[in-house]
Amino acid sequence: MTLSLFAPTEASRSPRTIAPGAVLLGGFALPDADTLLAALPEILAVAPFRHMVTPGGRRMSVAMTNCGALGWVSDRAGYRYETVDPATGWPWPAMPRVLGDFARRAAQAAGFSGFAPDVCLINRYEPGNRLALHQDRDERDFAHPIVSLSLGASADFLFGGPARGDRVEKLPLHHGDVVVWGGVARRHYHGVAPLEPGQEGVFGQVRINLTFRRAG
Repeated sequence: MTLSLFAPTEASRSPRTIAPGAVLLGGFALPDADTLLAALPEILAVAPFRHMVTPGGRRMSVAMTNCGALGWVSDRAGYRYETVDPATGWPWPAMPRVLGDFARRAAQAAGFSGFAPDVCLINRYEPGNRLALHQDRDERDFAHPIVSLSLGASADFLFGGPARGDRVEKLPLHHGDVVVWGGVARRHYHGVAPLEPGQEGVFGQVRINLTFRRAG
C-alpha cells in the first residue's frame, strides 16, 4: 500500500468531529508541511531520537525526543516532564516559533482558543511500531487541549473513551492530518496501531508525529 501524495479533496479537509471535544483536521498542515519539516533537523541535532524505557524496564519501540521549555521522559523512575534532557544533561531545544504558531492555529480551528504549548513531543514510527492505548495525564492542567500532527507515512490512530474498555474508533491519518482533543475528551484513551510496512511518504516508510501540549 502506497501513501498518496495528492492533495485531499475539500470534503476530506473539512473538520470532522470524532467525539465531543475531539476533532480531525484532515490535511490541515499541508500548506505548511515544508516549513514545519525544515524546523526538525535543528531540534534533532541537539536532542536526537532515542528509545526510552517504561517504569517496568521495557524498551519503547517508538523513538522520541522533545523541544520546548519541558520534555516528556520515561524511565524506571516513572513518566514525567523535565526541563533537562537526561540523555545530554542540556536543556531541551527551544520550540521553533513556526511550530508553536502552527499548534495555536490548529487548536483554534478545532474550537480551542488561547492554546500556548510549552512542549512538543516528537515520535518516530517505523514499520511494526505501535503506541498502546493510554491517557495523557502527566500535565498539570487538563484544561488545555492536545494537538497531534502527522507527517510522513500513514497510520491508524485509535481513539477511545474515558475508560480503557470503551469502544475504540480507528482513524486513518495521512501526511498533514491533525487531531485535536480537549475539554470532555482531554483524558480519553488513544493510541496508534502498528505501522504497516509498505507505506511510502516524505520519510520513506517512517511516520513522524508531533504532539503539542501545555504541561507547565
